[in-house]
Amino acid sequence: MGPHPAVAAIRLAVRRVLHDVLTDLTDRPAGPHGPAVAGGTPPLVLVACSGGADSMALASALAFEAPKLGIRAGGITVDHGLQAGSDLRAAEVVTRMTALRLDPVESVSVRVGRDGGPEAAARDARYAALDEAADRLGAAAVLLGHTRDDQAETVLLGLARGSGIRSLSGMAEVSGGPGRSHRYRRPFLQIDRQTARKACMVQSLPVWDDPHNIDPAYTRSRLRHEGLPALEKALGKGVVEALARTAQLSRDDADALDSWAAEAETGVRDEDGRLECAKLCALPPAVRRRVLRRAVVAAGSPAGSLFARHIEEVDRLITGWRGQGAINLPGRVEAQRQGGRLVIRQG
Repeated sequence: MGPHPAVAAIRLAVRRVLHDVLTDLTDRPAGPHGPAVAGGTPPLVLVACSGGADSMALASALAFEAPKLGIRAGGITVDHGLQAGSDLRAAEVVTRMTALRLDPVESVSVRVGRDGGPEAAARDARYAALDEAADRLGAAAVLLGHTRDDQAETVLLGLARGSGIRSLSGMAEVSGGPGRSHRYRRPFLQIDRQTARKACMVQSLPVWDDPHNIDPAYTRSRLRHEGLPALEKALGKGVVEALARTAQLSRDDADALDSWAAEAETGVRDEDGRLECAKLCALPPAVRRRVLRRAVVAAGSPAGSLFARHIEEVDRLITGWRGQGAINLPGRVEAQRQGGRLVIRQG
């Protein structure tokens, strides 16, 4: 008799991702962020585990599948220090991961700032801690337990911000920063939250339900417990699946437009590398705005602080020129039209 369908589903998802990790490792040379498979120590894959149902199901599946592929499996839990007793809870998660025979297993404490609001600040601190741990341990990948439900929520949050098609593309199955583009893997983006919880239940895995997940002070919590149920009541079941499909379609479109913009950028600069307004104006709006965004980020504006309204203001220097002055942008960057050229620089 095989495993319960929920357990089989999560194990299959993890197995596929681990195969992808091994394939990527054989396709690139050894380095600080990607050890080669051939020779030496087997590659290490970490799971980021909060102790919740999603990440505990992921940790269990990783512990089961990794040894069969010659992969070392470890775990990291991040203590955000935002609740009383969070250190004890983190220690308990370490104990649970150790019981699954993950090794190495660590708890990492972080200090959460205030930039961007509590949710964004906690996320930034968490990823910084995961990056540090992965670098230090030489991990080939870090698995994250985001589910299809999380993806649907992310799409709706992007829609509410009005930030364009990239926001609607949600979370990528594979992501990471410079030099770590394949670090983070999300095996569960096609698996719903209930399947992960069921997998924990049938395996008798203890889980912790974070009270922040039901706290109406947090936007995502309100969306999860009020917004999505209201949409399903009004539109019927299948909203989560439809939003997840929207994320994938939007990501494909956004990737294509980004590629187009990267190619178009070289053709709209003069011999001195300055952007020519007439050539920019001839580009389709979606491509032009991407070229402008790339140029603003390259000039020193933080990508995370740059919103659609900023790029729209810069775009008006091209399409709605009325002699207006310089546009001030995040990171002390300014954009100004001078003699038919668009000058973007830090002030």
